[in-house]
Amino acid sequence: MRALVPKGREAHPAAHYPGVVTIRLYDTSARQIRDFTPLKPGCVSIYLCGATVQAAPHIGHIRSGLNFDIMRRWFAHRGYEVTFIRNVTDIDDKIIAKSREQHRPWWSIGYENERAFNDGYTALGCLPPTYEPRATGHVPEMVEMMRRLIDRGHAYAADGNVYFDVRSFPGYLQLSRQELDNLLQPEGDGETGKRDARDFAMWKAAKPGEPTWPTPWGEGRPGWHLECSAMAHKYLGSAFDIHGGGLDLIFPHHENEIAQAKAYGDEFARYWVHNAWVTMAGDKMSKSLGNSVLVAEMVKQWRPIVLRYYLGTPHYRSMIEYSEEALREAESAFARIEGFIQRVVEKAGPVEPSAEVPPAFAEAMDDDLGVPQALAVVHTTVRQGNSALAADDKEAAVARLAEVRAMLGVLGLDPLDEQWAGEGGDRGDDLHGVVDTLVRMVLDQREAARTRKDWTTADAIRDQLGQSGLVIEDSPQGPRWSLGPR
Repeated sequence: MRALVPKGREAHPAAHYPGVVTIRLYDTSARQIRDFTPLKPGCVSIYLCGATVQAAPHIGHIRSGLNFDIMRRWFAHRGYEVTFIRNVTDIDDKIIAKSREQHRPWWSIGYENERAFNDGYTALGCLPPTYEPRATGHVPEMVEMMRRLIDRGHAYAADGNVYFDVRSFPGYLQLSRQELDNLLQPEGDGETGKRDARDFAMWKAAKPGEPTWPTPWGEGRPGWHLECSAMAHKYLGSAFDIHGGGLDLIFPHHENEIAQAKAYGDEFARYWVHNAWVTMAGDKMSKSLGNSVLVAEMVKQWRPIVLRYYLGTPHYRSMIEYSEEALREAESAFARIEGFIQRVVEKAGPVEPSAEVPPAFAEAMDDDLGVPQALAVVHTTVRQGNSALAADDKEAAVARLAEVRAMLGVLGLDPLDEQWAGEGGDRGDDLHGVVDTLVRMVLDQREAARTRKDWTTADAIRDQLGQSGLVIEDSPQGPRWSLGPR
């Protein structure tokens, strides 16, 4: 897997664990890693721009939800009470365009794909958000926000549209670091009556065949940027800790959110955190490029926990260049972890996760969610555990497994956790049982050959099983099989 090293990382003293907790995050608005100081001690509030539901999700979409799921889990592990809002954009230009193309109601397309997104989040082990508001459920809040912005001279109505006057807000473009004179604002059809071409639409006038809602300025529908400003205010108040999303949202979406919210009177987000993309042949994965890899199809080819490992273990600010070879590497790496877990459980029985993670793991996670460095601690601990098993040191092996389970739990990758208990579905479990019975029959033949010292036959059976994709390990409890890497 090719993961580019993110810029902006700084060396810092080792964190104390447990004790005083200092989590550091790269803040896009400051262009540097900052110590995280919550608005309310012991609590953290996060708003994540979620799905725009014009189509089913590809793995690039789900990566964002997965990265922020890991952030949320780490804050919770560090003792914070987390409020996590992930919105659904269920009305916008793209959804309306799909409605026309498919001759289906816009709400039908939106609901179908919203369910597909939630299925994808669930399949890859993402915890459900505290709240998941839909844009169409918050039009009254949007109307109130526009009303105040007009009263304050930051917005104006024209031809049934409502626009934000970008020149009225001196802080505009501070997040994306652009020059106003060079700005090209994305623009949709029917956006007439602008005073300045760089002003952006908060409300769009009604058009034939489109859904509409009543406002004091005429029938119409919300603009994309207004939706998130209003929902963040509704669920997190005038100020909150972290606003997240993909790099592609910095402009225009997040820049316009900031303008609306701050001109309205909100402090808005105190930290801006952006995840990088999943790319194919150097291009951002997107449906418009025709290079998307749908989650619904990927989980048929790969175990969901392996997909989570693949998407969640690079640093969130590093690009991931998609390839099947990289996925096979992730599958092999995770198989080594699972193999250790299985061997210890076979030898010692169930082992509960330790209450705390190793200090080196905590230090890595505290430093801008350094998952690659934290994962290196996992693999080191696995190697130590395997050495303990080889030395028949049961106590040390159990201790290492407890640490491994604690670390994997933070990453949402503990295969013994109940969230993965039904991975593969009932049919997959039935098939595993059938294969296990057949493989045991062959292994019995191999054991019989070994008993009569027919090493040629025994080795031939093992080689044939290996060629079929099975890995055979001889243990004190007898031979054990597992699926090898693809």
